[in-house]
Amino acid sequence: MSNTTLYTPDEHYIPRIAAVHDMCGYGKCSLTVAIPVLSAAGCDVCPVPTALFSSHTLYKDFEMLDTTDFLYKYLEAWKKINVDIDGIYSGFLGSAEQVELIKTLYKSYDHALRLVDPVMGDGGKMYPTYTQELCEATKGLVDGADLLMPNLTEASILTGLDYLGQDLNDDQVKQFMDALLNMGAKAVIIKGITRDNQIINFVQTQNSELEQAGFKAHDFYLHGTGDLYASSAIAAVMNGKSVVEAAQFAAELVYDAMDHTKFQPEYDMRGVSFEKSLGKITQLIK
Repeated sequence: MSNTTLYTPDEHYIPRIAAVHDMCGYGKCSLTVAIPVLSAAGCDVCPVPTALFSSHTLYKDFEMLDTTDFLYKYLEAWKKINVDIDGIYSGFLGSAEQVELIKTLYKSYDHALRLVDPVMGDGGKMYPTYTQELCEATKGLVDGADLLMPNLTEASILTGLDYLGQDLNDDQVKQFMDALLNMGAKAVIIKGITRDNQIINFVQTQNSELEQAGFKAHDFYLHGTGDLYASSAIAAVMNGKSVVEAAQFAAELVYDAMDHTKFQPEYDMRGVSFEKSLGKITQLIK
């Protein structure tokens, strides 16, 4: 089993994570997940809002503001006040140009972990605000990613391999995994393979064999679980857990949060409610 760890925590130091995500006013996803989850894990979250949404895109009516032009000034202002960053966590992007902004962050903070959740789609389809140009640009974040966390749809988009549904055998998963590692990712978690009432997440690094980290599956789907999974995995990584341990922790955390969510009003539209699971995240802190 791989014991690959990406970060060694210091009990007195609070690591700073630049969270490059969108912000939704209503609905559970992106920064409204990343900020509380990583804060509960003892991290200082520094938001880089790629877009502002009135609600997430599962709702029929929403408004979106692309913040690309503002972000140039935003990040330049960070330099002027000597902001330092320990990790760069990218998720939903508002335009292809924002990929270049992330690469600029990589140059400015070349010591920071590159934590990439390539949010582009699910269920074999791209999200409605994404374009082929943006998906093509997102491929540029694979090479050098310390941790890459695509679902199967995103793995298909990134590699050019056919989307084969959610119930893949090990050989099919390995094909996706090998392609992503060959593209330059250092560690990969492929999320969301469904087998025998379980959600299986596959893990591999450049120096390990393919491993599994799964948990029980609920019989319903919720928006935002991918963001919660990625944020929870990073929470574990920043507290010294190995990649496999982080993948397992995130799987169990998402299941627990979904258990609470089903009792909330409008849960099937609003998305995963993780608030009652934050205590499990604080327990990661050493």
